[in-house]
Amino acid sequence: MTPTAQSTSSVRRVVFPFTAIVGQEEMKLALLLNVIDPKIGGVMIMGDRGTGKSTTIRALADLLPEIPVVANDPFSSDPSDPDLMSDEVRQKLEQGEEIPVDHKKVQMVDLPLGATEDRVCGTIDIEKALSEGVKAFEPGLLAKANRGILYVDEVNLLDDHLVDVLLDSAASGWNTVEREGISIRHPARFVLVGSGNPEEGELRPQLLDRFGMHAEIHTVKEPTLRVQIVEQRAEFDQNPPVFLEKYKSEQEALQQKIVSAQQLLSEVKSDYDLRVKISEVCSELDVDGLRGDIVTNRAAKALTAFEGRTEVTVDDVRRVITLSLRHRLRKDPLESIDSGYKVEKAFARIFGVELSDDDAAQKNGVGQKLGVRS
Repeated sequence: MTPTAQSTSSVRRVVFPFTAIVGQEEMKLALLLNVIDPKIGGVMIMGDRGTGKSTTIRALADLLPEIPVVANDPFSSDPSDPDLMSDEVRQKLEQGEEIPVDHKKVQMVDLPLGATEDRVCGTIDIEKALSEGVKAFEPGLLAKANRGILYVDEVNLLDDHLVDVLLDSAASGWNTVEREGISIRHPARFVLVGSGNPEEGELRPQLLDRFGMHAEIHTVKEPTLRVQIVEQRAEFDQNPPVFLEKYKSEQEALQQKIVSAQQLLSEVKSDYDLRVKISEVCSELDVDGLRGDIVTNRAAKALTAFEGRTEVTVDDVRRVITLSLRHRLRKDPLESIDSGYKVEKAFARIFGVELSDDDAAQKNGVGQKLGVRS
């Protein structure tokens, strides 16, 4: 091993393993499905403070395999996919130039609350552009997040204009910066993850609707589970390498499962009747637009691929429909019924399945199926 490689690996931050995280299955499932199919449109995680939101997201980014990138490219351009490469790289390819390829870990970019639009989108050096005739662009956080995960903690406290910019980039896959008649664009395709505490205010409904999925997380109430979480954290902090070694095989197996699911996704089929019933649920719940229908179908296919199958089942739809629709329901301030329960009720009636008393428990127990052991 070269001295540089040695120093790089030694300074790399040690991250708590994803497979060691106890509970919060709804959040973990939503994140995994978005990694398998980023077109689902990101995840909004709302819940109590200190429930492991940022730990889980960092753990997911660390779990993902290295990706091929164009060497020394600020946008982590994909050397083979035109949709994920900058215009400059595409131009070089069209001219028959050889593109040097490197491999790197999937980036997880933290967006600080006080970030300015320039810091997020990047800036153009007008003086240099005019004097030297080159497009002098200083990339921002969106450039760094391309092909990675962009995490915004306390997204409900972020300026609405910035949230708009993030959601536009996440939806289109491109970021365009314009200044004084000069325009520069670059790929910005990432999994957008927002988190927040409902006590600190909700996102505007029109912004909330543009997140693909909405996971709700709560503080673990079960005393034995709380003890397990505390002891695990203490064990990790005391000796990270030993703790990581303990979960190494599970981490590798889950990583392989994600890679296989990404490859299998294009082969997954969903029956026409299932798709019609998903739209019936959306229609009955008076969901605005078609985002709910699209996300539910995509998420069900991603879950099917994750479990190594190619045919979407009713159960696949059941396990993702609440995550995909609960934040799209119109809220009546006087209504006490939980929006997730309303989705489950509509699903049960239209799909002709019984809504048992422990249905909520089953919904939160999807973790059994997240496991890597068969």
